[in-house]
Amino acid sequence: MIVNHVPAGWQIIYQQAHALLAAQLLHQWPAFLPCDQWVGLLAAAAQHDDEQQDWDGHYGITPAGAPANFTMKEFSLEQATGLMKAARFQGRWRSLLTSMHLSTLYESLRGQNPETDAFLDEQRACQKRWLRELKIKKADAGRAYTLLHWCDRLSLIFCRQELPEMGRALEIYQGPDGQPYHVLQPQAPGPVRVQPWPFRDKQFTVSVEATVLHQLQFKDDAELAQALRQAPIERLTWDLAKG
Repeated sequence: MIVNHVPAGWQIIYQQAHALLAAQLLHQWPAFLPCDQWVGLLAAAAQHDDEQQDWDGHYGITPAGAPANFTMKEFSLEQATGLMKAARFQGRWRSLLTSMHLSTLYESLRGQNPETDAFLDEQRACQKRWLRELKIKKADAGRAYTLLHWCDRLSLIFCRQELPEMGRALEIYQGPDGQPYHVLQPQAPGPVRVQPWPFRDKQFTVSVEATVLHQLQFKDDAELAQALRQAPIERLTWDLAKG
């Protein structure tokens, strides 16, 4: 979960919903891949946070009883393995992109746990094999994955309320063209700007659903889960326009 502290209590955005927002952003980029690969890239973006574990014990709450943000959770080999198993049902290209994402996120954990190291080694080996079998250059796959990472980052900026105040610009990430991009919210009311503008349309809207919890503390996962099922849902939207 992505957890934001808001005046009403807690604003909860599920990681799968954040991934769908990333896919909305990617959909607005001019396609630079064949149709099958472009759709596979969209699928990888939309499903890159799937296979989340069921809550068990205090998996969903902090020691103080608050909803736990995803950054407070340790690496889950079970979730990562499940994500790769699910991706393979959609083919080697989708699997390659998902594997590259997991390598990017978790390669820094190498050396801490033999099981994690074995998983990371498997990703490296699979990526080489899929590139060879698909006859895709490593640089071309890297360009596609960089766009997924870029959209993932911008989606997180929106979902985690990280847009800077006072019209300041925040770097998103390097784009697939190797160029850095920045996002800013003008001081006067108006749409979000991305500089330089990479999208197909000159103006569009993206959205994500969030759950609002008025209760601040929970005794266990079961109480939190019950509250989430009963809580109101709001739709958060962002208008983006070329400046």
